[in-house]
Amino acid sequence: MTYFFETYGCEMNKAESAAAEQLLIARGWTLAESEQVADLVVINTCSVRATAESRIVGRLGYYTGLKALRNAVPGAKDKTLTQAAALVAEKGPVPLTVVVMGCMAQRLLHSLKEEFPVVDYVVGTYAKNSFGSIISAVERGENPFELDESPAYSFAPLSVEQGAFSSFVPIMNGCNNFCTYCIVPYVRGREVSRPLKDILSELDMLSSRGIKEITLLGQNVNSYSSDSLTFPDLLRAICSHLRENSSPIEWIRFESSHPKDLSDELIEVIAEEPLVCKGIHLPVQHGSTQILRRMNRCYTREDYLALVKKMKERIPDLSLVADIMVGFPGETEKDVDDVLSLMEEVQYQSAFMYYFNPREGTPAASFADQIPLEVKKARLQKIIDRQLAITGEVLKKRVGKTVRVLCDTVSRDDTSELLGKTEQNERVAFKAPQKLIGSFCTVHLDSLSGNTFRGSLV
Repeated sequence: MTYFFETYGCEMNKAESAAAEQLLIARGWTLAESEQVADLVVINTCSVRATAESRIVGRLGYYTGLKALRNAVPGAKDKTLTQAAALVAEKGPVPLTVVVMGCMAQRLLHSLKEEFPVVDYVVGTYAKNSFGSIISAVERGENPFELDESPAYSFAPLSVEQGAFSSFVPIMNGCNNFCTYCIVPYVRGREVSRPLKDILSELDMLSSRGIKEITLLGQNVNSYSSDSLTFPDLLRAICSHLRENSSPIEWIRFESSHPKDLSDELIEVIAEEPLVCKGIHLPVQHGSTQILRRMNRCYTREDYLALVKKMKERIPDLSLVADIMVGFPGETEKDVDDVLSLMEEVQYQSAFMYYFNPREGTPAASFADQIPLEVKKARLQKIIDRQLAITGEVLKKRVGKTVRVLCDTVSRDDTSELLGKTEQNERVAFKAPQKLIGSFCTVHLDSLSGNTFRGSLV
């Protein structure tokens, strides 16, 4: 039987899709050529912004038409569904099972199937351990059943994607911070940390598959706390374990970090431990203390800048990536100037930039002083333009350096070239034999083309 995944949103969603895929592969399922001919389609959803949910709604409309065609419903349209039409013409009606999982599934847990009858299973935050039973029911051709949504989060034993050299490793789930704009605590629940022994077990499985790089995941990863271990303790334990077992895993990343939880001890671990990459995701969200307080971010502009200064002084070759939001209720042009000046001072390598998108049920959605959409868009464009300029300047300073690169694919533009990434997550293209894919090599950064370096193999 065959499957197809559509995954939206954060890295945690990608990891959870990969974990579900591992279950299917273990049962002998194979990846379908497209969603039109799959036996099972899994849509992993995001609720962080309304635009993400709107896109899912559009996809569910598409799947309504696809399922009608697959069931050979009279009058079902097949103009754009040529593969599905050919399948039905050859075999007659072919059942299609549609599963919706992720944060939108949790938010609309009890209404999604009513609104979209095309959906067979709604898998919320606490029902992911039901995937084995869902797979069995599909294999036997049974009707959909009700899932157990008992509020206990479980971590999958393995979250690797097939054929990858890098893998996500979830270490905690949920969030206790309740930023006023964020829906994550409501759909992901309270913070739950994964036991050390389970994390190390997954690392052993990844090592046996030749994985070279891992990214430790959590909605608030550096608030990890399990087995009396803090996040710095966990990093040290992981590094020791990998070395003791001669693991091929040589790079460790982590995200997302909350500035209030990034301790001096963690800075020391990043600085001292060669396995921990020096490219850090450190969301700021805003540059104005007034707005940060309204967001309930638990730090001021000055706190954040002091943290960045401390990190840069202690960690050689540090590069920072941020999340930045504009258009938050009550934001003034002076507040936007504060964002721009903070960006200039920090010199982010890159940033994920977006405007405030009210989410139903969060405090900020009901704040009185909402910003008009046109103003939000104009302010967003202003910070995007500034960040593009900063990124260009930051990357230019790297030209001439010799760096370590993980080779991960062949260049689409030139098959004699490989593409890889640096410890700081920069992209590099360089001429090299394809046998180096999946290995580390040393590359000289010769020049910059857009945001991609041109390099030479050393």
